[in-house]
Amino acid sequence: MNLAAVLATGLFAGGVSCAAVQGGLLAGLIARQRGHAPSTPGSVQEQQSVRARLKDDLTPVSGFLAGKLVSHTLLGALLGALGGVVQLSPAVRTYLQLAAGLLIIMFGLAQLGVPGLRNFTVEPPLSWLRIVRNRARAQSALAPAALGLVSVLIPCGVTLSVEALALTSGSPWQGAAIMAVFVVGTSPLFAVLGYAARKAGTAWRGRLAAVTGVVIVAMGLYTFNGGLELTGSPLAASRIIPAATGSSDSASASTVSTVDGKQVVVIEASSTYSPSNVQIRAGVPTTLIVRSDRAQGCVRSFLIPSRGVEKILPVQGDTPINLGAPKPGTITYSCGMGMYTGTITAT
Repeated sequence: MNLAAVLATGLFAGGVSCAAVQGGLLAGLIARQRGHAPSTPGSVQEQQSVRARLKDDLTPVSGFLAGKLVSHTLLGALLGALGGVVQLSPAVRTYLQLAAGLLIIMFGLAQLGVPGLRNFTVEPPLSWLRIVRNRARAQSALAPAALGLVSVLIPCGVTLSVEALALTSGSPWQGAAIMAVFVVGTSPLFAVLGYAARKAGTAWRGRLAAVTGVVIVAMGLYTFNGGLELTGSPLAASRIIPAATGSSDSASASTVSTVDGKQVVVIEASSTYSPSNVQIRAGVPTTLIVRSDRAQGCVRSFLIPSRGVEKILPVQGDTPINLGAPKPGTITYSCGMGMYTGTITAT
């Protein structure tokens, strides 16, 4: 187990991969939370030191990261001790992603002042707030901390591959260390997102606050569309755009071969999947080979939702998947977050 490699994965890939879903939730919550905070008189703001203001701005994101660190470390320990028993099914993760996308969109619309949502925010129970009564910083960290705790239920593609590493560690201590180090690696990007959202809710009122709302809505739509892709919905972008424009990728048979009456389909996985549309013969025993060539990010979490297939691809190497003898129709596959998709068409 190389924890330095896990740290680098979190730093250079994990933060970016998780930014759309978890980062969108964090930015949306902090922007709305700050929008509901009572305004501070200018004279008081001037008296505050730069250091004090920085602490105020970083407190919510610190709460989120602390909650995320706790939940992911516990998950790593459980994975190391119990294995796949504690993992959520792809279907459950899909619906959680759809719910997260809707929540991010609502945060963004509230930030834009859409009627009916202007006062929308998420706050911890009053009983929690009483514990930290008269401590403004602690109160501002509670809701983000709770969000950080439940972020473990909405893993991104890179997180899933790190969870697989914790799963194979065979030790609760090693599993916990793997997940904890990974979360630490993702922290810098989340800190930037949280700080930017915090400032957008205070000093950057007006146009820049509106820009923040638009960005949050876009992140929510991106997250929600990923969930639609995973469900195979006709409303997903990969299906609705070709239907609206009348254009679509032509099916390719160049990566299909027949050996001893069996079909072998090869799809390459690197920064995306290629080709994205493969044509095969129906009724013929078929093996799909996903060939990883420096596979990275969400691409490594490979799903065929209609068949309950979920594989964590290696960075390099082949992953065979038995498709049986497909009936005429389309088999849709995607990465774990619905960011990259493709189809296998049997005729």
